Amino acid sequence: MKIITCFVAFLFCLSLMNCSNEDDICTSGEATPRIKIKFKSQDNKLKTLDSIFVSVDFGSGAKNILSQKFPTDSILIPMRVDDAPFTDIYVKLASKADSSKIRINYTTKSQYVSPACGIKKLYENVNPVLEKANPVLKIEQNQTQILNEAKTSLYLIF
Repeated sequence: MKIITCFVAFLFCLSLMNCSNEDDICTSGEATPRIKIKFKSQDNKLKTLDSIFVSVDFGSGAKNILSQKFPTDSILIPMRVDDAPFTDIYVKLASKADSSKIRINYTTKSQYVSPACGIKKLYENVNPVLEKANPVLKIEQNQTQILNEAKTSLYLIF
């Protein structure tokens, strides 16, 4: 009986030593980055919007991903993670209003992160195109690659 108890205790201790933070789920921001978008007025000043509604076409039609009805100065939008060379984003200021269409063209690069996080996509040669201009009047590109969510990639001018 003592041998079985010692063996079970040994297995328990061994399983505790094999646990580590590296095996936990991806929690430290190492996943595929989203595009950070801020807003400006026509006179080139940063702007806060009272509400914004965003839909994204991930390849199977536009899906509503953001319905924010309180003031905000920036948003984070997920991009496609398949091998498509673009993501279509639809932006409107009211739920029943017309939407602007922005196509974000890019090339992707895969990067291995860890066993828990797997592989993340990085977006390079980012080139946004405003295809339908109401309510967004213009777009202003701030950087040509999306490597993390810390930097603003795009300004929408209303």
